[in-house]
Amino acid sequence: MRDQENSATSDLDIAAMRVEYGVDAGDNHPGLETDLDETWLSDGWEPLLRNWIEHATSAGITDANAMVLATVEMTDEGPHPASRTVLCKGLSPEGVTFYTNYDSFKGRALATTPWASATFVWPVLGRQVTVRGPVRRVGAEVTAVYWRSRPRGSQLGAWASLQSRPIASREDLDLQLTEVTERFEGVAEIPVPPHWGGFQLRPHYVEFWQGRRSRMHNRLRVVLEPGNTEVTAMKVERLQP
Repeated sequence: MRDQENSATSDLDIAAMRVEYGVDAGDNHPGLETDLDETWLSDGWEPLLRNWIEHATSAGITDANAMVLATVEMTDEGPHPASRTVLCKGLSPEGVTFYTNYDSFKGRALATTPWASATFVWPVLGRQVTVRGPVRRVGAEVTAVYWRSRPRGSQLGAWASLQSRPIASREDLDLQLTEVTERFEGVAEIPVPPHWGGFQLRPHYVEFWQGRRSRMHNRLRVVLEPGNTEVTAMKVERLQP
């Protein structure tokens, strides 16, 4: 099967793959052809990001709240970047919130270097947003509220998986879930694992990107004063594509 897949894609010219942004988006999603303008940020960065996530959801994009989270891992060779996709589970003027195992690669990286960059990407809409800034753990009460909203299966999975740690086989992983399921059988409310919780990325910079013809994209960067969420405290800059 692998050889067949390789044969079927051997003539693919990756360098020739390109999309002309700003052409079809307006036909499928009225209003998206309007150029990104500084006035769109008059109420702050958070309302616009929330609006774009809502547009992506309305367009039928799966996991419209997904974002690529980049962190810095300290290794024997020095600091190395690492990225992965996570889901945004909280959005406010203070920042972007996501949840994970504190002992995972990203959890340990954030404990050592509490700074991250997260990018939301919606290619079909020709839009993306990048948020950069320091990261801190959310309070236990915030984590508890979100935890109670999770399906029971997801709660059991958080207990069963030693996230990012090697395991011998899929069968061993399934066995861990079976053992945890039996452990909590009859327990109405599964408690939050001590190694699991939320992080909030508190932006110093937020960049909104909108694809345009001939790669003359629109880019607006919001510069925020650390700890100040007031709209009057932010600076908006237009960047060249």
